Amino acid sequence: MKELVVPFRGERYRESERLSRLIAPPYDVIDPAARERFAALDEHNIVHLMLPEAPTSGDRYAWAGEQLAAWRQQGVLTRDLGPAVYVMAQGDRLGVFVALAAEGYGARRVRPHEKTHAGPKADRLALLRTTRTNLESIFLLAPDPDRALEQALADVAQRNPDATAELDSVAIRLWRVSGEEAFRLTAHGARRPLYIADGHHRYETACAYAAENPAADRVLAFVVSAADPGLVVLPTHRLIHGTGRRVDAVVPAWRSLFDVAPVPRGVDPVAYLRQLGQGRTACLVASPDGDVLGLALKPDARLDAFPDVGGSPAVRALDVARVETLVVKPLLRADVSTPTLAYTADARTALTSAQQGTSTAVLLNATRVEQVFAVADAGDVMPPKSTYFAPKVPSGLVLRPCED
Repeated sequence: MKELVVPFRGERYRESERLSRLIAPPYDVIDPAARERFAALDEHNIVHLMLPEAPTSGDRYAWAGEQLAAWRQQGVLTRDLGPAVYVMAQGDRLGVFVALAAEGYGARRVRPHEKTHAGPKADRLALLRTTRTNLESIFLLAPDPDRALEQALADVAQRNPDATAELDSVAIRLWRVSGEEAFRLTAHGARRPLYIADGHHRYETACAYAAENPAADRVLAFVVSAADPGLVVLPTHRLIHGTGRRVDAVVPAWRSLFDVAPVPRGVDPVAYLRQLGQGRTACLVASPDGDVLGLALKPDARLDAFPDVGGSPAVRALDVARVETLVVKPLLRADVSTPTLAYTADARTALTSAQQGTSTAVLLNATRVEQVFAVADAGDVMPPKSTYFAPKVPSGLVLRPCED
């Protein structure tokens, strides 16, 4: 069996001094307004390729392939001569870009925790066929119980970086590491199965493309130690938009499962939620009338009557799975209008939305990394929007031609 992760010949922007104008977040967190903003920064910003918009009514995927070829011909991009790995510090988080085997989940060396959908994979596959290049990476977590990977990356980060940039006010430093040191880093990262944090659709797309083109049997991946102190997992809070009153109708049912009480006046709700959730499932429900309720699951609550919470014990133990079934779904059913569900990782945004009367907000505590591992090890998937790894891995720092 081939090595799980290896060095590769990366492709990077030649003019590193304007790198901050050339990179962008992953495609799936860029809305139309953000795309317009990044596209306006520079004619060579990576968003022009990741989310292509053909200037005429032509095939936008084909146009992206043509643009990439033109950038190469013009010297906008340059290919490294030899294989390397690329260590990145993004704020306090350290990780390394590598080439990951696009082998699917059967071997259990790469483990998912999310369900994917056909539409995004068809979109990414169409782009991959015309560019034949990994324009952005997936994001993996490496179990690192002895902290060997964390320490090796920290040693690299003591040097002067090869490139610097900034994205969304977060400082970025990049180091190219070659030779035996590069292979030592990949060996540290591949001692155990790797877990997808972000990029399930991109990984499955890469596997589908590898089935079509055996020469394209790897995918660009950013690997972070699970022990990294800069690893941040945020909860994704729920926003229920609708015109009908909901909360009063479901509080009696909640009281059979939760201890329910208003958040004390003058107390920071986010800090209160964190404290409330120590040792048990908790959430906050902020309604448009200004009330904020704290819900904490009773120790003797019987969840076996709610099979929708999840199949495996790993999923049934998740706060997000319990809150989704026991709190969010009853709210949706209680709305006399046709509600819509939105998400945000910003607790203040969620609370403000409720205070302004535009939504009922349900705030959660974060899913822990070990819970992500447990769900993936069980072969199960989490509810949608269960995790938000921050900051998002930038696209455009390193590209990887697939037929390396």
